[in-house]
Amino acid sequence: MTPTELATAAQRALPEMIDDLRTLVELETPSTDKRLLSAGLAALSDWVDERLGEPDGTERHDCGEYGDTLAVTYRGTAPGTVLLLCHYDTVWPAGTLAEWPFAVEDGRASGPGVFDMKTGIVQAVWSVRLLRELALPHPSVRLLLTGDEEIGSPASRRHIERLSEDALATLVFEASLDGAVKTARKGVGLFDVTARGVESHAGLDPFAGASAIHALAEVVPHIAALGSAERGTTVNVGLISGGTGRNVVAARASCGVDVRIADPAEMARIDAALRSLSPSDPRVRLTVTGEWNRPPMVPDEGSRRLYRLARAVAAEQGWALEETAVGGASDGNFVAGLGRPVLDGLGALGSGAHARHEHTVLAPVPVRTAFTAGLLSALAADPGAA
Repeated sequence: MTPTELATAAQRALPEMIDDLRTLVELETPSTDKRLLSAGLAALSDWVDERLGEPDGTERHDCGEYGDTLAVTYRGTAPGTVLLLCHYDTVWPAGTLAEWPFAVEDGRASGPGVFDMKTGIVQAVWSVRLLRELALPHPSVRLLLTGDEEIGSPASRRHIERLSEDALATLVFEASLDGAVKTARKGVGLFDVTARGVESHAGLDPFAGASAIHALAEVVPHIAALGSAERGTTVNVGLISGGTGRNVVAARASCGVDVRIADPAEMARIDAALRSLSPSDPRVRLTVTGEWNRPPMVPDEGSRRLYRLARAVAAEQGWALEETAVGGASDGNFVAGLGRPVLDGLGALGSGAHARHEHTVLAPVPVRTAFTAGLLSALAADPGAA
């Protein structure tokens, strides 16, 4: 089987892949709606079975209030297992589809979740289908579908970490950046800084009070100053609230802070700096809550080898695969944080994630699908490349 024959088979399948994409987009799966997530995952499971046959292994885990996780494994013809990591939840609330239905126009597919990341799911499944239809050698494939990625993966993280433990490689089907795969991502810290002061009447007894708002305004510049372009660290105070009235010395105020880091060592620096914040009025008490939601994705040698193999596969198929680093995080960060080989951005080409102009460009869909199939087959021939 030549790369050209694989690409031709993928191109032939494009109409079916577009039909499948419509099916998936028309399954509304908002991150915060357990009923729709459960219905969507049941339909997804049936669709995967239709496309790939009955799996050799199935795990479904109840994630409580969050979308459940589903892992299906298809036995390969070569040693080892590759994890295909996808999320089926979207940021779009129930009812969005009624006002913004799936549509194909001018070589683009649009609709809620089409780019982030239902095209990626279609490409992942069809890459395995091509391997099986064309009898190409490949390791076992474990497809993991999670339902809480858009809200930080609070329930699925442990399953992602466990199911990637024995994998030759983890391939993440988040969207590409203009065709490039994502080999590095920033880590994310989400924190709340809360000031508690002393309430009083702003006119009758102003000095009896200790304003939480004033204290918070005093420390916010220090929080923002923790950003460092040299270290690749950004700090954004994106939310602020407090007080009960303009004539009341505020007893409470808080701000929400988003921190992005490229260097894992930055976590300790930021933690220490947030703990040391102190307003000038000793009557105001500051507390910091929150956590590091995802560690940075820093490519180690295993991930570098995986990228080199992927680049060679793309070259054999007649195109150049570039790499990029991005500020956004994904579930791939969890895998990279454990020192395991991971490659991200194998999904759609397009733009508009989380926006009303979200769309997937359809011409690259068979190209990326054939590429993933070729990469899986290459891992069968050279499992040590990951």
